[in-house]
Amino acid sequence: MEAAFIVAAFAGGLAAAAVRLPPLVGFLVAGFVLSGLGYGPTPELEGIADLGVTLLLFTIGLKLDVRSLLKPEVWGPATLHMGLSVAVAALALGAVGLTGLPLLQGTAWSGLLLLGFALSFSSTVFAVKVLQGRSELGSLYGRVAIGVLIVQDVFAVVFIAASTDTRPGPWALLLPLLVPAAPLLRRLLDRIGHGEMQALFGVVAALVLGYALFELVGVKGDLGALALGVLLAPAANAPDLAKMLFSLKELFLVGFFLSIGLAGVPAWETVGLAAALLVLLPLKGALFTALFLCFRLRGRTSLLAGAVLGTYSEFGLVVVASAVERGWLTEERLAATALAVALSFLVSAPVNTRGERIYRSVGPWLRRRERAVLVPGDRPIDLSGARAVVLGMGRVGRGAYDRLREAHGVAVVGVEHDPATVARLRRAGYRVVEGDATDSDFWDRLSLSEEIGLVILAMPHQRGNLAALESLGATGHRPVVAGVVSHAEEIGELRARGADEVHHLYGEAGRALADDAVRRTMEG
Repeated sequence: MEAAFIVAAFAGGLAAAAVRLPPLVGFLVAGFVLSGLGYGPTPELEGIADLGVTLLLFTIGLKLDVRSLLKPEVWGPATLHMGLSVAVAALALGAVGLTGLPLLQGTAWSGLLLLGFALSFSSTVFAVKVLQGRSELGSLYGRVAIGVLIVQDVFAVVFIAASTDTRPGPWALLLPLLVPAAPLLRRLLDRIGHGEMQALFGVVAALVLGYALFELVGVKGDLGALALGVLLAPAANAPDLAKMLFSLKELFLVGFFLSIGLAGVPAWETVGLAAALLVLLPLKGALFTALFLCFRLRGRTSLLAGAVLGTYSEFGLVVVASAVERGWLTEERLAATALAVALSFLVSAPVNTRGERIYRSVGPWLRRRERAVLVPGDRPIDLSGARAVVLGMGRVGRGAYDRLREAHGVAVVGVEHDPATVARLRRAGYRVVEGDATDSDFWDRLSLSEEIGLVILAMPHQRGNLAALESLGATGHRPVVAGVVSHAEEIGELRARGADEVHHLYGEAGRALADDAVRRTMEG
């Protein structure tokens, strides 16, 4: 990859971060700037972009609970949204074509429906980047959004398979044999240890057993990477593997966003069509929000999931490219769709950054439209009998929970947003409730009585701790609040927001280690 690509990506990401936008917006802008300077996509960059998307789908699979796709609040909105958005987009574009926009004039209804179908997809890459940035992939709205994206991906794979001359070969019938082979792969992953061999195992699973094997038998390789991730997800070391591949995947995805911007500086006619497509974008997120409300999700969950899904998709580009190859659409419409996808990222990034602020403005209106009976994960939370609450039941949270219960005899309840972790801890005897402490409505659903004398902030990211402190201040009841941080500079932030005790994770571990070592020396 050319040095200019690396420098431009770094400068763009730095500039985006400086104005509190996700770095991916800076990567997109860097691509457009490079294109204006005469640069174009290279085979090396395209290869890196493809690797990034493949590893992204593999890591999604590692964290996916297939049962979540069978929930009505996932497949219902995904299916209805696709049908409605295809019809609405086709009618809207047909109306715009009557105004004289060159690239839409004379377009047959079949072409308009194809464009509507392509625009109905939401970006998996964008959504996962946003959710990972907030550490909310495991939140209810994050899980619902990812489930919808996977249902959409299945629709895209079916269309691409049906619209191309390539058909799955007879050997594709053997792919289900991967299911009985999965326990062997999981056992290998659990026994291979950590370090470079674990990372290499993940790359082989994603790129060889997943992507390459599926492509070999005529099935889309990205679907293979996702499938292998799902099959490996029950392994004990699957979360560690996902974390290990995180940085590698993030680096490769920079190439993906650069490649979209490098597609070229569009002509004015193309810009006009892209602008027309962009006008439809707010309808996309609003329709998702309305459908989620209909399927018994709370207003906040519906709004944030709708915002995350309020983009156009890289899969939409694949659909349009496939239609261009068949002669159903023109190259100019592909260029316009590519520009609309890139611009949708630019528009949606600040919307998602301000998601909580937007919800506070429209929350009362949305709550009046909630169903009387909500899905279990969105219902009120009961903490009766507890004297302490631990927010975040990772390793630090579990350690605090165990210490309070076993050494001090305090009745404690843990709060965790990941349902798989909640189920596992409940089986182990912990009292844990499912909830998202960064959710402003969580505190309304939580019965934080005067009996609660202690709240421990043990979430992995400072944003969650700060949000919890802000919400605690609005409850009226003020228990003692203790928190743990990963970075020393975060201590002052928590104290300024009212935390009574704040400890630095690594500093405390070092002091405890030194104290134990000195005590053992003196005893000897």
